[in-house]
Amino acid sequence: MMTPTILLVLHRQQSCPGLIAELLKRKGYQIEQKRPALGEPLPHDLSPYAGVVIFGGPMSANDEHLPFIRQEIDWIGHVLAAGTPYLGVCLGAQMLARHLGGSVCGHDTGRVEIGFHPIIPTPEGEPILREALHVYQWHKEGFSLPQGATLLARGRVFENQMFRYGANAYGVQFHPEMTPAILARWLREASSHLTLTGAQCALGQRARHALHGPAQRRWIDRFLTHWLAPGESVHRAQQGLGDEDTRLARA
Repeated sequence: MMTPTILLVLHRQQSCPGLIAELLKRKGYQIEQKRPALGEPLPHDLSPYAGVVIFGGPMSANDEHLPFIRQEIDWIGHVLAAGTPYLGVCLGAQMLARHLGGSVCGHDTGRVEIGFHPIIPTPEGEPILREALHVYQWHKEGFSLPQGATLLARGRVFENQMFRYGANAYGVQFHPEMTPAILARWLREASSHLTLTGAQCALGQRARHALHGPAQRRWIDRFLTHWLAPGESVHRAQQGLGDEDTRLARA
């Protein structure tokens, strides 16, 4: 049997899928990466893929002067029509919202979310989120909840933090892929953003990552198992994954 593959869509040469790629590999999946912003085409045939993840980037989902933005927003419809599990992270969530008729805009007070912030599950989101969780954020825009979507988590600054559309399409405003290496690079390369209203200082972000990062890692591990549930238990048995993976998946 061929090893199932997850397609990861990234937006810059240096972009890294972090924990999401690491945990998917541990679950026995192959990873394929595409960067439409750099001219790499997105596949029309989605049958080889067990799931699709579109990650974030410094651009806006409203930047339709960038051809790949409109291309990706339209291509999401192809993913949904194929029934392929979809996960949008930050920009990827905003693209999903826009594809479904929602809007993307900045906070009405001009605030941003940069650093760790708590999110709270809605009643519909409790089976997935269970309880409040501090998650890593880096964005100045948020999305409206599209018609037909279910809100799963709320935040204090940007209310809409996680939603589901249909059975297996999800958007999360935050960055569950965050690792210490990614955090260090973002703080170095985008240090000017730390002066924006609402941004946490670099020292504070590092301290909060040490405090909240492990819980965010446990959550994204459980979520990825849930997201890919139809084939995950079978594939875990085929791969003979260790007791730790089984324990985390059941936690």
